[in-house]
Amino acid sequence: MKNEYIAKRKSVRKFDATPFSDELLAAIKDKIKAVRPLFPDIAYSVEVIEDKNPSKHNPPYYLFFSSEEKDGCYENIGFIGQQLSLYLTSIGVGSYFRMKKPNLDSKSNLTYVICMPFGRPAEPLFRESFEFKSKKLSEICEGYDIRIEAARLAPSAFNGQNWYFVAKSGRIHCYRKKPNFFMGVIRDKLTCIDMGIALCHICEESETFSYRKLDTAPEKKGYIYMGTVI
Repeated sequence: MKNEYIAKRKSVRKFDATPFSDELLAAIKDKIKAVRPLFPDIAYSVEVIEDKNPSKHNPPYYLFFSSEEKDGCYENIGFIGQQLSLYLTSIGVGSYFRMKKPNLDSKSNLTYVICMPFGRPAEPLFRESFEFKSKKLSEICEGYDIRIEAARLAPSAFNGQNWYFVAKSGRIHCYRKKPNFFMGVIRDKLTCIDMGIALCHICEESETFSYRKLDTAPEKKGYIYMGTVI
């Protein structure tokens, strides 16, 4: 992997409540400013919010992700959020995605999407390759592109991995499972966020990365076409 943390990162849910230095918080905020959105035309915000009463299971800090409600906004947040998750791992900070909004004040005028609790880990920050609970490549793709292995290792809600990829002529056509009654609105949103996370991993492993919808993409039964990596 070009980004070694794709194959090492794990979701951390136990934290040391020790506060960060001003320098470390400043570095994280600088990274937030530097992340690349999947869709630059969608307005979003990422806030660092401190919890004044942290504990083992309630970390001292959260990233709040908010967005204008627009087609592609959830994939956009997943793409941005995973860049920050990989960065936090690289500097020894644990994190995980959490859908429920904590009772903390946000200054954003945009719609809350998801948050990322983070702090110094009180459990292992990394995992071994055999600890990944991922589907086989044959279950999530047709054709071959080495970058899909990075997508296979992407975290997803409930370990659902509700994505599918068709690699053809140097392109990767991306799909997500069609929602059903049992999936519900929240799970459908999470599936879109998961697609953004997987796309982040593909981007990390790409020399160049461009993503857009094509009129000529092949159909995939049971799935919704999301876009194509070019």
